[in-house]
Amino acid sequence: MFPAVLHLLAIGEVMAEIRREPTAGFRVGFAGDTFNTAVYCAREFGPSARIGYCTRVGRDPLSRAFLSAAGDEGIDVSQVGSDDERNIGIYAVSTDDAGERSFHYWRGDSAARGLFASGETLASLPTASVVYLSGITLAIMESSARGRLVAHLRDLRGRDACHVAFDSNYRPRLWEDAETARRTVGEMWRVADIALPSLDDEIALFGDADEEAVIARFAASDWRACAIKRGARGPVSPRLARDAHPEFAPAPDVVDTTAAGDSFNGGYLAALLRGEDERRCLAAGHDIASRVVGAPGALIERG
Repeated sequence: MFPAVLHLLAIGEVMAEIRREPTAGFRVGFAGDTFNTAVYCAREFGPSARIGYCTRVGRDPLSRAFLSAAGDEGIDVSQVGSDDERNIGIYAVSTDDAGERSFHYWRGDSAARGLFASGETLASLPTASVVYLSGITLAIMESSARGRLVAHLRDLRGRDACHVAFDSNYRPRLWEDAETARRTVGEMWRVADIALPSLDDEIALFGDADEEAVIARFAASDWRACAIKRGARGPVSPRLARDAHPEFAPAPDVVDTTAAGDSFNGGYLAALLRGEDERRCLAAGHDIASRVVGAPGALIERG
């Protein structure tokens, strides 16, 4: 990995998570796809982890509470900007008997939507061995800021200044339209060298005929690392022969599937940053995801 100030810099949106507890009313936590990944990466990497998070929040009580919670996880929040006019986004989540979740959002005017609205903020980003972002990161941003971020990452990769990890994490309602999403995500797949897509997202966005078509598409590119997530069946990497993949045991108990993919990404990236090979990275990601779906909430209690 590249010598850098941070092992990993994750970029995206964090929100206050409101969840009804069976016996304790409502509980407030903090979550968001890239933040979840940053936290699980820090936990799995261990005490020496240098993990940073880049977003924007408000000056409201929930925003201040988020900064405290991130600090408790050992996350560097020096790249979290404050917005005097906007607040942190909020979502409420509920789960059914099978652990599947439904969400209700209040994020349309969140502070994170102002990410990189000013071009000079990109130049101030710290060096990192891996910069990680998702399709949600790009979807919430203004079009001009989105373009600047992608161009900045392309420049970093062109200069071999870092690795870029990306998860398409396609949420249609966040994008202007499907064509903009396809064009932007397609461009990011050409920029990134660490690919962490989910099978369902890729089929929904690019119209691949089936799983094999998705695998073949990713196999056509030269990745530093690549894991295509397939839910309970475990991930597949086109960088490995099929019989070289580890066995992926099903999760013993599924309570809440929130952050299953995010936690996989965190475990996978932690193993990659430690210098593990592709097989061990896949196993590490699947292991943490299996534990996460067995407890409620995006960020489970630290063991």
